[in-house]
Amino acid sequence: MWILEQLARILDRPLFPWKNVLVGFSLGQFVLEGILSFRQYRVLQQKTPPKVLANEVSQKVYDQSQAYGRAKSKFSFISGLYGQIQNLAFIYGDVLPKLWGVSGFLLARYLPSQFQGEISQTLLFLFGFNIISTVLSLPISYYNTFVLEEKFGFNKQTLGLWVSDMIKGQFLGIVLGAPIISAVLKIIQKTGNGFFYYLWLFGIFVQVFAITIYPIVILPLFNKLSPLEPGDIKTGVENLSKKLEFPLSELHVIDGSKRSAHSNAYFYGLPWKKHIVIYDTLLEKSEPQEVVAVLSHELGHWKLNHTTKLFGIAQFHMFYIFALFSVFVNNKSLYQSFGFIKEQPIMIGFLLFSDALAPMDAIVKLLMNILSRKFEFEAGICFCSRSGILAELASSLLKLQIQNLSTMDADWMYASYHFSHPILTERLGALGWKGGKVTDLKDEDSATPVKAGDREL
Repeated sequence: MWILEQLARILDRPLFPWKNVLVGFSLGQFVLEGILSFRQYRVLQQKTPPKVLANEVSQKVYDQSQAYGRAKSKFSFISGLYGQIQNLAFIYGDVLPKLWGVSGFLLARYLPSQFQGEISQTLLFLFGFNIISTVLSLPISYYNTFVLEEKFGFNKQTLGLWVSDMIKGQFLGIVLGAPIISAVLKIIQKTGNGFFYYLWLFGIFVQVFAITIYPIVILPLFNKLSPLEPGDIKTGVENLSKKLEFPLSELHVIDGSKRSAHSNAYFYGLPWKKHIVIYDTLLEKSEPQEVVAVLSHELGHWKLNHTTKLFGIAQFHMFYIFALFSVFVNNKSLYQSFGFIKEQPIMIGFLLFSDALAPMDAIVKLLMNILSRKFEFEAGICFCSRSGILAELASSLLKLQIQNLSTMDADWMYASYHFSHPILTERLGALGWKGGKVTDLKDEDSATPVKAGDREL
């Protein structure tokens, strides 16, 4: 607590150029990511597949994958530049203080005094800010869905469904977001400088609440779930769950094909009650043993406590963010730099603080990606080798790679910064894939780490 108070005094200096500092952070991150994207784009211009894929992927599929990767890279750069221009326009156009002032004026003009105050003004401000941001993002979102994804055969959405999803998202943001934000502001107002302890506990409660209502309220608004029909896949997944003592409650199929041709599978739920969800596109394009292998990999994360570890790290991350925010919430120089001379709205402070946190978040992102890739190798190799399904896993990874036209090679710096999962060549190399066979693996019943190629996991 003392350290945070001293840091707050150091940073709250009169006339400190916060605006220039935050703009510098934003531009610096944009330039860094631009350099990394350029390095990756050169990889996406290669004409021949990596050696490990030479006998697995046709030249036509590889060319399509490279073209898809280049198209997404160009789109990412343009959308990033568009976002950067928006950010600068918001900052130098003093959009935040103007919108905050308009929100206060509307409250004073049209609502009685009991509905006024910082919380009401914050909710109206965020509503307006969100509407502006949504409208500005429409061209980018439309192009991504109906031009880029459509060109490569992945988009399955209609314009009506796209609009419907957007409206439902806004509705959920208001219905669920308003009480949560109100509670956050009330906690900060009532608990003094040590608010971050209480805010952290409230954040944990919100996460548990979201997990609880997700299958009941949120998911049905966007997708239809149906029970997985009896067959080899259902039997295989249920047997796998029993073997691992995974608390499987329900096994669903989701109609992902109404939006995209991409495939996926995941699980969610509270520790004592888990749900497995399989995309219908995965069922259509994979053999039963390959689907089971994919889910075995996912359940491997659970069995190896990866999900628990990541949840714990997320809680620590949330705590340190709230603790650091306590340093900025009363920083007069920060507010004044952005046109808030007489007022220090809590939510405005958090928005500005988020920009100040950008360099730290970039480092956290890099470290989390490193850890995530480590977990992926452990779940994909160490765990699946003991289940005796490495060949099925390799086969399913190849199919998913081809069906999704995923990136087949990557610049190491770009991958380290952006990718939370290993690329296919790394996965197959670790599996010891040799043109249809898995080699160089220890006995599947061994509890010792598996050595694949030059990687020990």
